[in-house]
Amino acid sequence: MNDSEKALEVLRAHGVILHPTETCYGLACDVFNEKAIEKIYEIKGRDEKKPFAILVSDIEMAKEYGIFGEKALELAEKYWPGALSIVVPRTEKLPSFFNVGEKFVSMRISSDKFSTNLVKALGRPIITTSANLAGESVMYEISEEWKNKNLISLVIDGGKIPKNKPSTVVKVEDDNITVLRQGDVVLA
Repeated sequence: MNDSEKALEVLRAHGVILHPTETCYGLACDVFNEKAIEKIYEIKGRDEKKPFAILVSDIEMAKEYGIFGEKALELAEKYWPGALSIVVPRTEKLPSFFNVGEKFVSMRISSDKFSTNLVKALGRPIITTSANLAGESVMYEISEEWKNKNLISLVIDGGKIPKNKPSTVVKVEDDNITVLRQGDVVLA
């Protein structure tokens, strides 16, 4: 069984995976699995009021889980796949236990083939977050401590990842664009 098959099996079994992405190592789980989401909050020591972003496989999937107006769609078509996270109003299709109280959701299509293929194979979004403790710097290679961390079901070691800027995060509301975090993508 290859890494992709193992990762898919873990996601379907309510587990959490640690895997390389295009920007840093990340933690991922099925957005429809409340126990797995709780595990990620516990692993990171993150405040449960702080929302997670999701990865989608294509614009069609994005439109199932977020409301894309003209501007948001233009950004998605221009910059996806890539390091641009777009925050849009969420749809009712996302589970109520995901990002409780949030009316918006941040999503992107990763330029990392492993991540995008995993979402395609699962058939629904996955949570994506950097693999680090809350307030600490992100990981570009996996330490022994993280390889043996409780609650992580599968560690995919991709070696050392080049240090890249994080994704740019923009919120699109009523076709107004607000940059929430300037990262790799600079809007033209």
